[in-house]
Amino acid sequence: MAREAPAQPVRGSEIRRHELATFLRSRRERISPEQVGLPRGARRRTPGLRREEVAHLSAVGVTWYTWLEQARDIQVSVQVLDALARTLRLDAGERAHLFQLAGATDPTPAASCQTVTPALREMLRRLEPVPACIQNSRYDILAYNRTYGRLLGDLDAVPPEDRNCMLLVHTNPDWRQAIVHLEETRRLMAARLRASMAGHLGEPAWKMLIKRLTAESAEFRANWDRYEVVNARTKIKYFRNRDVGLLTLEHTDLWLSPEAGARMVTYVPADEESRERLEKLYALVLAQQDQAVMPAASLTSGD
Repeated sequence: MAREAPAQPVRGSEIRRHELATFLRSRRERISPEQVGLPRGARRRTPGLRREEVAHLSAVGVTWYTWLEQARDIQVSVQVLDALARTLRLDAGERAHLFQLAGATDPTPAASCQTVTPALREMLRRLEPVPACIQNSRYDILAYNRTYGRLLGDLDAVPPEDRNCMLLVHTNPDWRQAIVHLEETRRLMAARLRASMAGHLGEPAWKMLIKRLTAESAEFRANWDRYEVVNARTKIKYFRNRDVGLLTLEHTDLWLSPEAGARMVTYVPADEESRERLEKLYALVLAQQDQAVMPAASLTSGD
């Protein structure tokens, strides 16, 4: 009797491709057309989105995406993974899982940043009520204190991968309303971003940011096409906070290394009225935190 040929071992990369395909299908099927602004139609049989709809919303080819769900051996870029994560509305854990299955490194600030040490987080906390955050040269917000989180809206409500000042000033209604000199701010930020990008040409995270801004904001496209460049500078900024009113603040960058990379951004009150309003804003933040904790505490304090 002839012996059966031994089964070929399944390679790890093949297993990951099949896991990736299954994961994508499962997430595609859980999103309704209405969630992404598409009509359901009378003949829809597929639960959730169709493959061609995911491909269209992610700006990738239908054939290419189909191959991805068929676990074919194809190359996938971080830009495409980022687009798929947004289309499929993945949360932070699901996004990390997607990049891990694809064998890629997530270039967005949602990933852990070694620049932000526990000591720096403690410094941010001790600066309160002065608003302060840590940004990199791409305007990603890597960490922030509680006052900064309520300065221009509710930053806690923004997904970590979208916590980028360039994105927020162009696409977030709260930020657009809070910045008094919005058009001037957008123009200066675009010029500063272009100056910083000279040292990061070709890096995926930078290309992803520019591509997204160009697609989502006509104002950014206009300012980006000016090809202006400016260096960092300290200046007075004016914010219209929805809880305490107009704030006049002095913006200062404190660089965390000799290179013009990560920096601590602080907003010190420029007058007595702004100082009092910042203290009021900080008190409001603390009160909101206490209210959020009280229901949980009351559950364990009963007789």
